[in-house]
Amino acid sequence: MSLSQSQQIVLASGNAGKIREIQALLAGHTIVPQSAFNVAECEETGITFVENAILKARNAARQCKLPSIADDSGLVVDALDGAPGVFSARYAGVGVGASDQDNIEKLLRELQGVPDQQRSARFICVMVFMAHAGDPCPVIAQGVWEGRILAQAAGENGFGYDPVFWVPEHNCASAELTPAVKNSLSHRGKALRDLVTLIRAKGSF
Repeated sequence: MSLSQSQQIVLASGNAGKIREIQALLAGHTIVPQSAFNVAECEETGITFVENAILKARNAARQCKLPSIADDSGLVVDALDGAPGVFSARYAGVGVGASDQDNIEKLLRELQGVPDQQRSARFICVMVFMAHAGDPCPVIAQGVWEGRILAQAAGENGFGYDPVFWVPEHNCASAELTPAVKNSLSHRGKALRDLVTLIRAKGSF
């Protein structure tokens, strides 16, 4: 299936931050959040990022009858044996309604007393494109962004764990970066750029 430049692609997310980032990187297409179609969200039953991304992409494509992009992403902290991982959005333990602040506060509590050199972490993003719900060969890309966790939040930009994710290349928190710089470095930006390259190689764009 080939996409015209003006064709809509449904994004299997209602997260405004993700929509802005992905639209900026796919300016030739119209990215529409699945919420615009009143899509019933699927249960994220996977135990890996790739499993959950596929579940979300298939669900959106099936309900919207459009090509879909989904990602599953999260923060992996070495000192916490990979937590919060796939549970990053609901790490605070209050379900999907956990706020960014709730999650950050729990993360900082869990890392209390852990020295800087042992606070290594990375953002992981697995991104999936499905041409249709029955696509037997979805396009899958992964992006990784290395950093460490700060002892306290800094910056006002971004979302999620950005205020406590230290970016060594820029000597600041992710939340202190401009959107353009963040897109050039982030796990989601890397995954999406790789995804677009793979889709074009497949002949879908």
